[in-house]
Amino acid sequence: MSKPLILVSNDDGITSKGIRVLVTVMKKLGDVVVVAPDSPQSGMGHAITIGETLRLEEEDIFEDVKAFKSSGTPADCVKLAKHYVMKDRNPDLIVSGINHGSNTSISVLYSGTMSAAIEGAMEGYPSIGFSLCDFSSNADFSHVEEWVEKIARQVLVNGMPKGVALNVNFPPKQNEEIKGIKICRQAEAKWQEEFDERFDPNGRKYLWLAGNFVNFDKGEDNDEWAIANNYVSIVPCQYDLTAHHAITQLNKDWDWEELKK
Repeated sequence: MSKPLILVSNDDGITSKGIRVLVTVMKKLGDVVVVAPDSPQSGMGHAITIGETLRLEEEDIFEDVKAFKSSGTPADCVKLAKHYVMKDRNPDLIVSGINHGSNTSISVLYSGTMSAAIEGAMEGYPSIGFSLCDFSSNADFSHVEEWVEKIARQVLVNGMPKGVALNVNFPPKQNEEIKGIKICRQAEAKWQEEFDERFDPNGRKYLWLAGNFVNFDKGEDNDEWAIANNYVSIVPCQYDLTAHHAITQLNKDWDWEELKK
């Protein structure tokens, strides 16, 4: 029997430290193909390239791994992989990351890392987004490799619910070992944003997005709590954004006959 085929992508770019770690781990589990952005694409969300050229070039960057860099977004990379690079064989697993920085709570909506995983789920494949809650370019990934392998193995063996991708976040390297894994919900938190007014060397004003992350959630079953307490957080995510609980309320409380007048 052939080995599992694993697609690796990310949003930090094909030369990032995190994707090198992820490729190394995935090579233990199967045949690996990489399709990743040619430059950092953090915060791109689920953007795709429409009306502009997409470029795709093969790169000899990983040992014994076929790899391609793309001018597109993380979601573009998964589309290109599925429908162009790997069109003759379906992947058994799609993994994205390992992201340099947290993708907990509301950040999942902005994350290019998770958008690659969500795109995989939309295509019907088991998909995982991995992130390390350390924004340093020299972040230490050594403590997460065994957990990446364990989680990926579980998905390969047990599969995933249809339309679901896993958002996996790791705490930064600490003196104590990671305590374990928590299957969590997304924390109720948000970015409180502000725009700094700044001036370029020519005296022209520009704006720079800044702000602080604020956690309103006091529960102990969410991803923010898990990371703060040195656990790996796993949040099952879906691309169906329907607020199902609101359908009944809207049908009950809104006067549709009145709106016709």
